[in-house]
Amino acid sequence: MRSYPDNCAAIILAAGLGTRMRSNKAKVLHEISGRPMIQYVTAAAKKIVGKNVVVVVGHQADVVQDVVEQETRAFFAHQEEQLGTGHAVRCALPAVPGHVERIVILYGDVPLLRSETISRLIDAHTGANRDLTVLAVDLSDPTGYGRIIVDGDGRFTGIVEEADGTPEQKRITSINTGIYCVERAFLEEALPKLTNENAQGEFYLTDIVGIGYHQNRVMGVSTAPDPKEVAGVNSLDELARAQEVMAQRLSQRDR
Repeated sequence: MRSYPDNCAAIILAAGLGTRMRSNKAKVLHEISGRPMIQYVTAAAKKIVGKNVVVVVGHQADVVQDVVEQETRAFFAHQEEQLGTGHAVRCALPAVPGHVERIVILYGDVPLLRSETISRLIDAHTGANRDLTVLAVDLSDPTGYGRIIVDGDGRFTGIVEEADGTPEQKRITSINTGIYCVERAFLEEALPKLTNENAQGEFYLTDIVGIGYHQNRVMGVSTAPDPKEVAGVNSLDELARAQEVMAQRLSQRDR
């Protein structure tokens, strides 16, 4: 497993409340095996990018920041209004250290992602000299997820959401996890071009893929080995499932 502390940073999106958790506690503060889930994400990122960790906070920002700083030295960016993932990354960019050339975008509610998978994503990205690499995963039942679209040459061309997919596209089992490795220069150019002309009125990070395609940017896909790693926690049931997986990991580690 390689680390990239000299030229790579991680932006971790952790501003949401998480209304489906049926709690007044910010989502990333919910615990798995006695530890707030955000700490698993920051720990995995720190192994790869060292001190170049930026956490986007919003709901209960002070508490989230205190919890992160218990284990990880990080930079923080505040997202006053939650206007989408693209907006969150725009808020974070000014906090990224100036020497950083590429950025991995992670989520505070995806606590099972391993540092090895982050490292492989960056390896694939740098090895192919790409502008953008998306982390995908193969699911036996991809219903409800955005599908990864590639052309006849195997070139990554976009992400098609379930509602917009053709019958053929809906048979694709490779889905978007929302985790990316992006060259900073491309990200700085693409983010201002995002619009919120959609039903939610939000700025979606996924739209940078379309921008990259129309600019003939070099884009590609890296596939995570285990779907459980990239499962987001958005409800109490999903929290319970993440707890089961983490408990298994910890018991195997202690053997």
